[in-house]
Amino acid sequence: MANQQNPIEHIAHVIETKSAVKQQTYRNLGKNFKQLEKEARSVIEQISQNIDNKDKDISLSVTKINDREFHVKIAGDLLVFLMHTNIVVLDEKHGYLQSDLVANNPELKYLGQINIYNFMSDSLKYNRLNDPGYLIARLFINGENHFLVEGERQLNFMFENVSRNPITKTDLNIVTQLAISQCIDNDLVTSPFPKIRVISLNQKIEKMQALGGGHKIGFQMGYQSEIK
Repeated sequence: MANQQNPIEHIAHVIETKSAVKQQTYRNLGKNFKQLEKEARSVIEQISQNIDNKDKDISLSVTKINDREFHVKIAGDLLVFLMHTNIVVLDEKHGYLQSDLVANNPELKYLGQINIYNFMSDSLKYNRLNDPGYLIARLFINGENHFLVEGERQLNFMFENVSRNPITKTDLNIVTQLAISQCIDNDLVTSPFPKIRVISLNQKIEKMQALGGGHKIGFQMGYQSEIK
């Protein structure tokens, strides 16, 4: 035991170093989440300016829910941006953990996370609790402000590796544009007729998806095909 570190000292050291890294990562996350909301407002304003004959009932807006959530409404679609309060690490097989960045500084394995979900705007408007939302991207930021994005299509291959440089306003703007583009490019598909031919009174009262809420055809992802 004489040659071994005192357990109390070891615990104190781990808490001190790990907590400091996580706190810095969280500060980076919070700062970028605020900027992401500003970029979303800028993108929505640019879109509005480029629509020549917008129908009066087409709504384009950004709504702040709290410091960890805001919504971007694009006509019938709603993007929900959520900032997680917990700092996470990725699966040990993830490519990020094999990157030179983490190899040179293992403390950079700790990441802040922002998830972007696509809902139908009517799902929230009419409180249809069983309507699905689809995760279209998640943005990770480390203690040195480097980032990576996991998502579908362009969101994936444009940012599949950790960034060489710290994240910028331009990066956040591009992520927002791609997220909006992806959600509006995927149309709503109603459920097959036989599936909704019979419903219970409870389903009718609760306005459940069985009434024909539908699903997004473009979001039939790999993991969904495994669910029967």
